[in-house]
Amino acid sequence: MLLDPINSILLVTVLFTVFLLCKRRRLPLPPGPPKFPLLGNVFNHPSVSVWKVYMEWSKLYGKSSIPSPNASPYSIGHFTDSDIIHVDIAGRSIVILSSLEAAVNLLDKRSAIYSDRPRLPMVNELMGWDSNFCMPVDTSFSRIRRRLFHSVFHAEASREFRPEQLSTIHRLLLRLLHEPEDIMAHFRHMTGSLILGAAYGINVAATGDPYVKLAEEAVASVTEALVPGRFLVDSLPLLKYIPSWFPGAGFQHFAREGKKLSQNLLEKPFAEAKRKIESGNAPYSFTAASLQNLEEFPDKEQAIKDTAAVMYGAGTDTIVSALGTFVLAMFYNPEAQRKAQAEIDSVIKQGHLPDFDDEPYLPHQCQKSDAYVSALVREVLRWQPVTPLGVAHFIVVEDEYKGYRIPRGSTVMTNTWAILHDKNLYPDPYAFKPERFLLNGKLNPATQGPEAAAFGFGRRICPGRHMAASSIWITITSILATFDITKAVGKDGELVEPSYEYFERLVVVPRPFECSIKPRSKDAQALIQSTADQDCTT
Repeated sequence: MLLDPINSILLVTVLFTVFLLCKRRRLPLPPGPPKFPLLGNVFNHPSVSVWKVYMEWSKLYGKSSIPSPNASPYSIGHFTDSDIIHVDIAGRSIVILSSLEAAVNLLDKRSAIYSDRPRLPMVNELMGWDSNFCMPVDTSFSRIRRRLFHSVFHAEASREFRPEQLSTIHRLLLRLLHEPEDIMAHFRHMTGSLILGAAYGINVAATGDPYVKLAEEAVASVTEALVPGRFLVDSLPLLKYIPSWFPGAGFQHFAREGKKLSQNLLEKPFAEAKRKIESGNAPYSFTAASLQNLEEFPDKEQAIKDTAAVMYGAGTDTIVSALGTFVLAMFYNPEAQRKAQAEIDSVIKQGHLPDFDDEPYLPHQCQKSDAYVSALVREVLRWQPVTPLGVAHFIVVEDEYKGYRIPRGSTVMTNTWAILHDKNLYPDPYAFKPERFLLNGKLNPATQGPEAAAFGFGRRICPGRHMAASSIWITITSILATFDITKAVGKDGELVEPSYEYFERLVVVPRPFECSIKPRSKDAQALIQSTADQDCTT
């Protein structure tokens, strides 16, 4: 019996699909370290500097090329780095992408199948971050929250926050002038104040503000939990049912404390924002704008609460990390500080602090004469990526790349550290050299900017990147315009060398270090004081 044309097409389609699936199953997994039966790489997976180990593995387990016909009979060819490697944590398949090409080809060009997030039982189910729209799979729940975020923080809308950004930075300069001892504490206070104002309209005046402290503790716990392989429960979800008193269940204590923090982060600042709105004394903020201006939908208030908490939690460490790296970079390359200051002095009007009108960081201003500062900011983001291992993606179907099989249900990580230290993209990658982004005094369009890797790929690119980038630029420029940053001098009169070490979490932050920060002149000191006084009266 002959099939009609439609059935024939369907049969051919089914057979072709089965053929492709069978072919893919015969493909090898990406290279990686040896795996133990059932447990995979549980025993040889790194617990520290994961991104650096992954980078070394991409070299160690790269393909061996076939030697040429004229090669010595004893030659085994040469090894090349593999930009895709595979590890297994007790059955959890993890694929790590270590090149810009691989990240773009998969996460950008195939974003339809790479835009989910992994299940993450530790963070979502035990620590209570399931309301975070950056974590769950791509559902209407997360889409509504991303739309809320974008409505206030896209490139144009985020300009509404610029007056508050400037005021907050001017207060930072004043604190650095009078209390220069702990610069990282000042960065954290400034960033917390900025994010609290933007998200909730809450003003932070004193150091040690409870809302800033809450964000610091909550973010520290969740970013530690998000490091791949840190907790076995992410690979064996049944472990979440083990009681906390059971031997080896210390993760339950960690999760319980983390859940308290996540709930407080969700509820407390939102309640304060609503109180301000109801009293009629609320400044412009994400919460105020969203409650008043957006259309109604069933869980509107909960969605706004969830989104504000993400903004509040995710924004703090990101900016603090970049600013801490900036200070360390000034120790590492003092000449870069002098060049940037000379350029700022030639551009900024005398008697004024930098403003967003001076910003060359935006795309349409990239060829202004003050390109060195823009290059310096780019090098800060490249030299020590804020998230050296990116944020995990999740593939919903089996895929193939460069002859390798990527199993369905794999967690896919971007090794941002490896991408931004690729010697083919950035020669001498471990040196801090803003000049690598310049050509004839202007930004060189041929040099890959770090933003592509620093802010993520595909549909999961960082939604707050516009405000984060502008905050980092204006803070760095303002500090360089007014202060000299040098290494601290010890009691013995010798310079105190920083360790250049970081707390290793999803978002890395420099470990405490000493530094000397002094006003560049009496005029700079007077300008800081007068500008802060003006902010207080407006």
